[in-house]
Amino acid sequence: MADKSKLPLSTVLGDEQVPAHLARSVIEERLRSAILDGRLPPGTALRQQELATLFGVSRMPVREALRQLEAQSLLKVVMHKGAVVAPLIGEDAVDTYALRVILESEALRQSIPLLTAEDIALARQYITQLEHETRHAEIGRLNRLFHMTLYSKATNLKLLRMIENELNEEERFLRFHLSSMGLGKLTQDDHTALVDAASDKLVDEAVGVLEKHLNNASRTIRNYLNKQSAQ
Repeated sequence: MADKSKLPLSTVLGDEQVPAHLARSVIEERLRSAILDGRLPPGTALRQQELATLFGVSRMPVREALRQLEAQSLLKVVMHKGAVVAPLIGEDAVDTYALRVILESEALRQSIPLLTAEDIALARQYITQLEHETRHAEIGRLNRLFHMTLYSKATNLKLLRMIENELNEEERFLRFHLSSMGLGKLTQDDHTALVDAASDKLVDEAVGVLEKHLNNASRTIRNYLNKQSAQ
């Protein structure tokens, strides 16, 4: 089987030129999608000039797109190689979930009293879609939208921006969780219990469900990393 990390970027990303005024956002999204769905595997080098030539733009929007992806922990800078696709999972994933418990519990507390019937209905729609979705990247996107719907009425907007950044990182974890760990689709029991509690304005119960949900994911990662280090 061919090593995907050695394939020309044009094979993975195509060679369609992008409008200059949209270059940064388009390049970021194409690279991000390719990383999350596995077309650009960990270790793939992303060279600025190669990408600039591929998309027919200057190196500036490419550089900005790569910085955004590095901030999302999808890329890392390696000496003599430049930007490379980061491993799908690592030690910082456990820290990410510990941070999410703190941030998202507070957002949920702020948001639940202000959630409308429309917000609850939308969250339930995302659960229904997640129950039938099999594409890993789409599962990650729907999961992010589900959580952000429940936090959407939080009054601290900076808190919401921080959470969305962490949820963007979880899209990568979900792909890893479902494929690399050999698991099937995720159960929606926790999500359903979370929405039920939010619908009934049971703030403490909802926060308890959320904390259990995130701590279970953290333990899954820790157990996997422990097994890897023992091999």
